[in-house]
Amino acid sequence: MNLQCVNCGHDIGKLFVQYSPGNIRLMKCENCNAVADPYIECEFMILLIDLILHKTKAYRHLLYNMFSLEVNNIKGMMWKFNLAYIFLDAYMISVLRTSKDDWDSSGSLLLPVLTCLKVLIDVLLGNFIAVSVVLVGTKVLLTSTFNIMRYKEILLALLISSYFKLFLIATMVWEFPSSVFFIIDVFVLSSNAVALRVMTRLRTSRCVAVCFAAHSAKFLVTDFLMPLFSISF
Repeated sequence: MNLQCVNCGHDIGKLFVQYSPGNIRLMKCENCNAVADPYIECEFMILLIDLILHKTKAYRHLLYNMFSLEVNNIKGMMWKFNLAYIFLDAYMISVLRTSKDDWDSSGSLLLPVLTCLKVLIDVLLGNFIAVSVVLVGTKVLLTSTFNIMRYKEILLALLISSYFKLFLIATMVWEFPSSVFFIIDVFVLSSNAVALRVMTRLRTSRCVAVCFAAHSAKFLVTDFLMPLFSISF
């Protein structure tokens, strides 16, 4: 992925010129004649606020100028994101499905182990279904420009834009109503849609439709089909 102007999305060779340590000059975009990436000189909190506000500029900076497939150790970072999100998804499902009394009332150690295994399977299957729906939907909409590199770019965008799941850590410390999990999931969906729009340049409505279909498929598998399957056996 090439570096991009966060204002218009035009490719740019370099974002700044460094004259000495701490002395840089930001480059201007040849297309829109604005500073290509002002976030370089901004504090991280400003970037985080703009990400929460779903500003396209912030997502372009994050996905093209801050993280890219060419960054060193990007595979290790993606694995870390994957493991963290799997753990947080498993935690959310276990809280929503299993009450504390269910764990304490059982005299057998086998039941908690089986419950944890079932939750892990649900999380892995649900996330696989969601990612598959996004990739298939994007491939259908980008038939002529979709290749294996696009798969990797979209996977990276989905992982990074799912950062709202990290707010689940707060629910481990303080007590929140179960509606908080739904709110976080909605923010993850909308963030995924913005990231998908930045990566593919598709219309917002199409990106929202693809991400909504992916999250709906995940919900159908983890919260409806899998519980019915376990009851039948």
